[in-house]
Amino acid sequence: MRAIRDPKDLSREVTEAKREAMAAFGKDEVYLEKLVERARHVESQVLGDTHGNVVHLFERDCSVQRRNQKVVERAPAPYLSEEQRQELASYSTRIAKATNYIGAGTVEYLMDMDTGKFYFIEVNPRIQVEHTVTEVVTGIDIVKAQIHILDGFAIGTPESGVPKQEDIRLNGHALQCRITTEDPEQNFIPDYGRITAYRGATGFGIRLDGGTAYSGAVITRFYDPLLEKVTAWSPSPQETIARMHRALREFRIRGVATNLTFLEAIITHEKFRDNTYTTRFIDTTPELFQQVKRQDRATKLLTYLADVTVNGHPEAKGRPKPSKEIAEPVVPFTPGDIKPGTKQKLDELGPKKFGEWVRAQNRILITDTTMRDGHQSLLATRMRTYDIARIAGTYARALPNLFSLECWGGATFDVSMRFLTEDPWERLAKIREDAPNLLLQMLLRGANGVGYKNYPDNVVKYFVRQAAKGGIDVFRVFDCLNWVENMRVSMDAVAEENKICEAAICYTGDILNSARPKYDLKYYTDLAAELDKAGAHIIAVKDMAGLLKPAAARVLFKALREATDLPIHFHTHDTSGIAAATVLAAVESGADIVDAAMDLAVGQYFATLPRLDRRGPAGHRARSGSRPGVDPPHLLLLGSRAPPVCRLRKRPQGSGIRSLPA
Repeated sequence: MRAIRDPKDLSREVTEAKREAMAAFGKDEVYLEKLVERARHVESQVLGDTHGNVVHLFERDCSVQRRNQKVVERAPAPYLSEEQRQELASYSTRIAKATNYIGAGTVEYLMDMDTGKFYFIEVNPRIQVEHTVTEVVTGIDIVKAQIHILDGFAIGTPESGVPKQEDIRLNGHALQCRITTEDPEQNFIPDYGRITAYRGATGFGIRLDGGTAYSGAVITRFYDPLLEKVTAWSPSPQETIARMHRALREFRIRGVATNLTFLEAIITHEKFRDNTYTTRFIDTTPELFQQVKRQDRATKLLTYLADVTVNGHPEAKGRPKPSKEIAEPVVPFTPGDIKPGTKQKLDELGPKKFGEWVRAQNRILITDTTMRDGHQSLLATRMRTYDIARIAGTYARALPNLFSLECWGGATFDVSMRFLTEDPWERLAKIREDAPNLLLQMLLRGANGVGYKNYPDNVVKYFVRQAAKGGIDVFRVFDCLNWVENMRVSMDAVAEENKICEAAICYTGDILNSARPKYDLKYYTDLAAELDKAGAHIIAVKDMAGLLKPAAARVLFKALREATDLPIHFHTHDTSGIAAATVLAAVESGADIVDAAMDLAVGQYFATLPRLDRRGPAGHRARSGSRPGVDPPHLLLLGSRAPPVCRLRKRPQGSGIRSLPA
């Protein structure tokens, strides 16, 4: 084919075309036809019988093509007016009558998108791949009709299965996609192999045509790559597109490459939806090839399970098995019913009044953080849900006056999924079920949620909503740079869920060192005032590096107490081994709540947290001599029953630490 745009080129182009035709076909005959550069491919379905009757079944649009091969077909053509529809039908029936056409045929045209004129291409005297869309919108079985016509039945009789022309009606809109084993990312090279998994689309208005697509089917390289045809129907073009989109997303074909996502890209493209596409739509729309591959989660999961079942978990490969001499941990038994605790108090009062209740307490409230920071600092968050959830009920019965159980956070979430291959949401649900009387607390990384990058606002809000539904009552929100604006989305989301927003101030530097003025006392008091104004219910001081000294704690908490009326919660690490003194100084200077962990999950040797027993803040008399509302004997009982991995079997060489009971 040669495009001639200037009359003076006609003689030369015809001469060259004749020469090429003779070399290729042995004949030098050529013909001229109209060049339609912005073309639509539209065709009419006709049926003729042996009695001279001819009818048309309206038209189909087949403009979405690749290398002149149809990819997507529609019936009727959504861009035709009624006048154009009747014009096209009249051309097709005239051709069929003039040729005494018998059987099914397709009269094909190019339509000039700019002028609306039709140009005849050819007649295909056979059934077409795209005949299904015509069948769906007319209700006529074209294949069966051909057989009855050749049996001698006349069109317009019930025996032929084809009504008279005036009784043939259009009903809604149909859309067909050809699912092939071609790989769009590899220049549509046909793929071959065994289909390892197959699931087709179903539902109202969906028709499937094919017989080679099933689990276990072998696709060879010696046949057409067409795997299956899927046809969608509905009353309107846009609803038909939506129904087809749903069907394409329902398909699961594994083992061979397919064009499923490519088809999705076509039918969801704006040009397809507003009918401004031409036969060169695919060639001139590169974004159609930027589709994302299917994730194939199910196959990956099954492969992983099979691999672990046969070969063992890669994290445990080559490691020695635990000694059989290590005794199984025994969950301490605490008789009696579960008494109401802070969870019920929060439900009764709401976050704001609950904060006022905390301030009115003549005792220090304790948060047990063994379930999060305790084993995070000690064991890289490797404690299993099995070990954590089993002890939750004992906490609920033995320590009903705890302020909260901190059991969730970024590292907890991440390690649970990636290393322990557990569901962190299931862990939360189990703790919530067994400790219904205690506030459950988590650490939330501001705009990072429980991940390692900034997430969109709607993602953070949705996560907070689900965490609140799952059982979290206290959200300790922090930003490592103390950027309050980066905490606002999380803080607002917590407030919307009617949960406690505990806004944290990350401590660094040394407020008593005048040579380091960047993080001075005013810096922290201004932060507290800003967080108070931002809607916090509790202010937390998060000393994650264990830098706060006892003398500085007295100054800091006294100033914070003057800067805000909100409760103050203190969290530190026992990096120096004297964190208990810092905690006690904070308590004496205005802190309302402090964090600690069970005896066997703390200590100088492990550089983790202050201990939660009679040697730490739980055993300290404060505020007019009253004790915290926790029972040291119960704390010792819990600590002595910690999982075996938490225990020291031997005294570390040169550590100076006493041996712990086995």
